Amino acid sequence: MVRCTRDCGTPYQLCQDGVMAKTTRGSERRVDALTRELIVEAAIAILDSDGENGLTFRALAARLETGHGAIQWHIANKNELIKAAVAVAVNRAVGDVDPQAPPREAIHAVALGILDAIDAHPWLGGQLARPPWRDSMLQIFERIGRQVRALGIPATAQFTATSALLIHIIGASGQEAANSRSPAAQGDRQHFLDLEADRWAGLDPHEYAFTRTMAEHLREHDDRTEFLAGIDLILAGIPSLRRTPSGTSPRQPANDTRSAV
Repeated sequence: MVRCTRDCGTPYQLCQDGVMAKTTRGSERRVDALTRELIVEAAIAILDSDGENGLTFRALAARLETGHGAIQWHIANKNELIKAAVAVAVNRAVGDVDPQAPPREAIHAVALGILDAIDAHPWLGGQLARPPWRDSMLQIFERIGRQVRALGIPATAQFTATSALLIHIIGASGQEAANSRSPAAQGDRQHFLDLEADRWAGLDPHEYAFTRTMAEHLREHDDRTEFLAGIDLILAGIPSLRRTPSGTSPRQPANDTRSAV
């Protein structure tokens, strides 16, 4: 009997996503070759469900119904495995961005791709933020940097502009993923925001003079809209870098009495 190995019970010929296996003497035996791609996909599934601590070669071998040696023939250790998983997740996030799109539109597309990837894979944000930057982080930096250059920013300011965008994208995406998975945020999002907005509104008016005024904005805000607004805020400030020599601070207003440092 030939059937799908993904536990759907469908004959293999009718299952578009299955991997063919055949039953011999009442036990299942894999006939498909173990590949690096299959190993990485299994690792991503374990990372998504159990986190980094749950990703072990024993767990991976059990999921793939194979032995440690067969896995290590393709991937030597856990560090290499996580690096490969990050690369796959990032490639999927930014791989479809149109290279011919206008710079602002392309930056938005990269940013939303990363936001969605980190939301789907909570472990990804921490991996991207860890020093030294892996190749996948450099890939994102490259994608953003090309668009910053296309905006006409001089070479002396391109590093600052690209870094600011990257920090916002990775940091805000990680924070959004953490917020969405917090126990308090599970369930009805609007109910959660209403409760939090009410708490803000009731804060001490002297200690939280500003935060109290943001209560209604918190109640009504949309996470993705605010995320992109942060991108646009950085983009709006980038033109000023054309007028600021590298290594100096923007000129302070004449009526600013603060000491320049």
